[in-house]
Formats: sequence, C-alpha cells, structure tokens
Amino acid sequence: MNDSTALSRQRHYGLDWLRIGAFALLIVYHIAQVFSTWDWVIKSPVTYPQLIAPLALLTPWRLPLLFAVSGYASRKLLDKSGDPGAFVASRNRRLLIPWGFAMVALIPAEMWVRAREVGYPFGLIHYWLGDYWQIAPAWGHGFPSWEHLWFVAYLWGYTMALAGLLLLPGWNAARTSRAGDWLAKGARLIWAPIAALALAKLAVMFVVPEKQGLFTDWNAHLLYFPIFLFGFALGGKSGLWPVIARSQRPAGFIAVGSGLVVTWIELSYAGHAVPPHAIMALDRVARIAMAWSMILLLFHLAERRLNRDHPWRATLAEAVFPLYIAHHPAIVVLAWLTLPWGLNPFVEFALLLTGTFAFAVTFYLIGREVAWLRPLIGLAPRSVRRPIAPAAAQGSA
Repeated sequence: MNDSTALSRQRHYGLDWLRIGAFALLIVYHIAQVFSTWDWVIKSPVTYPQLIAPLALLTPWRLPLLFAVSGYASRKLLDKSGDPGAFVASRNRRLLIPWGFAMVALIPAEMWVRAREVGYPFGLIHYWLGDYWQIAPAWGHGFPSWEHLWFVAYLWGYTMALAGLLLLPGWNAARTSRAGDWLAKGARLIWAPIAALALAKLAVMFVVPEKQGLFTDWNAHLLYFPIFLFGFALGGKSGLWPVIARSQRPAGFIAVGSGLVVTWIELSYAGHAVPPHAIMALDRVARIAMAWSMILLLFHLAERRLNRDHPWRATLAEAVFPLYIAHHPAIVVLAWLTLPWGLNPFVEFALLLTGTFAFAVTFYLIGREVAWLRPLIGLAPRSVRRPIAPAAAQGSA
C-alpha cells in the first residue's frame, strides 16, 4: 500500500484497531492496579511488586496515544461537519451527553464505594439521592468527581480549544496540517517534539501542582494538547506519513532506552518514596520521550499492518466508548464486593476481568438497541451513518 492510497481513504482502519487494542489494554491495566503496589481506588490486601515493571512500561504512552488518535479523528469529523460550528455541536452531543449520563447513572456507585471505604454508614440509594451531590467534600470527595471520565472532559476541552484556533483570522484546518509538516524536514519529527514537550514540562512541574482538573492540570495539558494537535494535523493531507516510516529505527531505540529509564526509576523509588528533583525531572523527560516514540511506532504499525477492514471492526469500534464509560465503576464495585472473599489472586483477577467485560458488554448491547439510550452511552442515532473517522474522537480513558 502506498502513501497516496492511505491518505485517500476517509476512514483509517488501522487507527480504529489501535484504539480498540488500547482500550482493551486499559481494562486489563486498571484491573492490574487492584493488585499493584501503586495507589488506586480499591486495593487487594496482598500486592505484587512484579507488576511495577509492566505497568511502568505502559503508563507513559497509553494516554498520549489515545489523544493523538482522537486528534486524527477530530480532523476527519471536522471535514465531515463542514465548518467549526457544526463540528462543535457534534462534539458536544457525542461527548457531553454520555459524560453527563455517566455522572448521574454510573459514577455514584463508584463514589459510594469510596465513601464506604472511609466509613460511610448508609446504602447506595441514600448516597445517590443525597450525599453524592454535595459540592463540599463529604466522605472524602465532593461533587463533581470525574474519576476515569476526566479523559472525556479533557478531550472536550481540547476540541473546544481547537475550534477556537480554527476561528482565528487566517487560520484553518489546512494551515494546521501545513504547520505540522514543518516536522517533516530532516530528523525534526524525532527530536523537536520531545525537546519542546520536555521543556514545557520542566518549566511547570516544580511550580504548578500535578492536580487533575480541566483548569488546573497544566502539567498534563502541555503534553496532551500538542499531541492532540499533531494527530489533527496528521489527519489532513499531511506529508508526515513517509517521515513516520523513516523514523522507525531511531524511534525504536528511544522507546527502549526511555522505557528502561522509567522502569529503573519506578523500581528504585517504589511505593511512596520520593526521588530527588533531578531524578524526577529525568523521569518526566523519559516518559515524554517514550510517549512520543511509541506514538510514531504504533502509528506506523497502524498504517502498514493494521489498515484493513474486518467484519468485527465496526462493531468493536462502536463498542469501545460505551465499554470505556462502564468499565471503571464495574471494576471498583466488583473488587470491593469480592476481595473480602480471599480468593486466589489469579482467580480474583479472572473474576474481575470476566465480570467487568460482562457488565460493560451488556451495557453496550442493551444501549445500542434502545433508541433513546444510544446518545446517552455515546452512540449516534441509528438514522445517522457511522462517522467516517476513527471512533476515537468520541472520547474515552
């Protein structure tokens, strides 16, 4: 397959497969957190340091990859919408409606478990109807608490920022792609993003707290938003695909080297051990280098090996967002209910994996068949054709 053929396609099947795989891996990642030594919502009484290395090798790149894919999909959706106004309206419907639904229907169960962990005495219905909505922190958390839906909120924020950029005089989507093509010269695609993102990170990491929030998490925004814009630029008539192909060898070396650094630091400063500032800075730079190099490696894989359709692809791509919405509360509630049973850890892991997929798949299968439920779980009405871009722009984490 040549590059002109790939660029002429309206839908990039390879990025669909990349997104499907990334979110399947996300579910396994979150279940592994139950047994890891890292802090998480619900913890097994027995944790396993053996999980540090594999989790450390996944953490730096899994979310930047999804923002890059979402940026690519956003470009295709903008092209389909025709103008920024229609694009914004579409994104509001497909992101904010399921976000609001999940905040009302799913997140309360997860927050109730959190409250129970710190001594909350009442049942789920009592919490759902009253204490869940308290803005002042009650039983550990106040409303709203996004939990895993922070990804949807950030993606919506980046979409709105992109729309604002496109409304600037003299700026449009094609100019964004041309700006991205600056990276096509020489080895810029390898070193320039890593250098720029690392400098931005180092400029704020010891000044601005790493606090999750749409208007507070500048440590994350300075990484995720430029990567989102890179995906958006790549979604146009970009000359970057051949450069990505030529960059595979150096990207591979960087990914391996930075991955070793990240793993070494995680193993050396396990648990709540705080490394010196110099080591913390090295860790953040290594994470950025690994994230960028893995994006280049995986985008090339998607372009060269995965860019083909399959009878299951459309259904799996459609299911990803509903499964993302449902999986996190399912893991938390199931873990809280079953960990007291004292099962073998492999049995517990299998139970959590099976139960989470069963709940999330059922959530999707029922929701897709009920017309009024479809928008609530992030699906287009049946009368609307499937979007031409990878469904990644719908949201997820």
